[in-house]
This record gives sequence, structure tokens and C-alpha cells, in this order.
Amino acid sequence: MHGRTIPSDISPPGAHVVTRFFPLSANLHPYVSAIYLSDIAVPDGERIDDYLHPEWANLRFIDGEAPLAAIGDAPLTASPHFSVTGPTSHATHFTVGNMRAWGIGILPMGWAKFIPLPADDLADRSCDGAEHPAFAAFASLAGALRQQQDDDAAAAMINSLLTGLLADAPPDDPAILAAHRALVDDDLATVADLAAKLSLSERSVERLSHRAFGFSPKLLLRRQRFLRSLGRFMLDPSMAWIDALDHQYYDQAQFTHDFHRFMGMSPRAYAGRSKPILGAAAFARAAAAGAAVQGLHKPAG
Repeated sequence: MHGRTIPSDISPPGAHVVTRFFPLSANLHPYVSAIYLSDIAVPDGERIDDYLHPEWANLRFIDGEAPLAAIGDAPLTASPHFSVTGPTSHATHFTVGNMRAWGIGILPMGWAKFIPLPADDLADRSCDGAEHPAFAAFASLAGALRQQQDDDAAAAMINSLLTGLLADAPPDDPAILAAHRALVDDDLATVADLAAKLSLSERSVERLSHRAFGFSPKLLLRRQRFLRSLGRFMLDPSMAWIDALDHQYYDQAQFTHDFHRFMGMSPRAYAGRSKPILGAAAFARAAAAGAAVQGLHKPAG
């Protein structure tokens, strides 16, 4: 019914995957990591699959064959045309056929700015943005993007909508920006260090972390350590894992434990898979936004 899924280590001949990133207005930089477009073409009836690492929230507007996606060990289900995924701490396995998807990467400051919903309400979950009232302000983009044939004009339309939402959005919470900056500090190692950096109690940091970032501060620090290692490998897949490890790992066994936690497989299994979508996207993202994965994006503001 959904076509044949081709494992990513044997992608079908003739598959064509292109991901482009588009410029953002400067006033959106604290809130949005990227506006991007993925075009995927495969022989009729075929599908390719990949694994998306943990990341911040994303809004996606999909045309063509519906992707099948699953966060963690959930079953694969068809994605709606307007798909919203909250912040994740597990990999998302997805399979795609012929499709085109516009995406908006939402940073923690952007979630607080644009989404009237605590981040942990949608952590490790996705929903149909067309049916959830928290995303009503974005729903019109689905039809508008489908009608716009010029990609640069379509990206400008997304940028314009986001900029327009700033006028009536709630004021920024400086604690969120400070916490995000601390999280992308390679030397930050413990929740106590984070609390000290923010001049908050550990209990207050816990509440802020769930509300704005979706997870406990301990898990977020662990996720960042993992993503720093994964990001190095994605930009140089010839690298041995031991050379990609973040300096906060005690040894490779600890990293392997984290890899299973966040990606649902071993580092060896992941390295042995081709990455028909995320492989090229990592280089495009690094060139456009300065980081191979969204979770390493350094917030402006």
C-alpha cells in the first residue's frame, strides 16, 4: 500500500535527494534554526529510509507520498501534510517515497515565542498541525506553499509569516536564552554547573528545562554530549568513533550506551548504514547554519 521500503544501505538506483537551506531575517535568528526544503525522487513504488537524530522541534509541510515515521520504538505511521514534531530524545526512523517537504526548525526560544504549549507536552511526540490549536497560526502555509512554484518566493513567504508573528508574541524569557547558550557550551558538564551559570536553584532549572526544552536538564546535557560526538562523525564518516568522542565521555563504553539510548542501535550498526537523506543534509546544514545537527545550533540574541 505504501510501496516497498529500500533499506538505506541499498538505496535504489535513480534515487535523487536534495536539501536546501534558505536565509532567515536577522530578527528570527534567536527563534528559528532554519527554513529548509527537501526534494526526494525515487523510482515509482520504491522508498528509502533513514534515521533522524534527536533534535529540537520542527514544523514540516509535506506534499507527495506521505512519509512513514516513528520516534523511538513506536510503530511507523503516515505523517500528515502539516506535521509537527516536538523536541526529541530518540531517533526518528522514517521512510519516504516521492515527496517534497518544507521545514521550519524551531529553537527553544522560538517554541516559547510562537507555540502556546509547554515543550514537554509534545516531547518525543508528533501531531497533525492542522488539527492542533497550538499551531493554528502556521496552518495557512500548507496550501500557500503548495501553490507557490518559486522556491525562493516560498521561503520568503515562510520568513514573512514568522516575522509577522513576532509583533503579537509574548516577550522573550531571558532565562531560556541563557540556558540554551549554556547547553551548547562544550565545557558544561553537570546540572549543578548549569544552575550556577543561570543563578537559579536546581529545582528552578528543572522546571525551566521541561517547560522550554522538553526534557530534564540531566537528559539534555547527556543529549548534547552525544550530539557533539555524532556531529563530528556526520561531517567525517571515515572517522573512527574513538576519535569522534566528546571529551566529557569517560570511555567508549559510555558512548556506546548513550548511542543505544538516543539512536536505538549500536555505533557500528549506524556507521554501516548509508544515510541517503541525513548524510547530505548534515553538510548543507553546517554550511548554512554552522552546525551539522540542529541540536548544536548556537542561539543568537
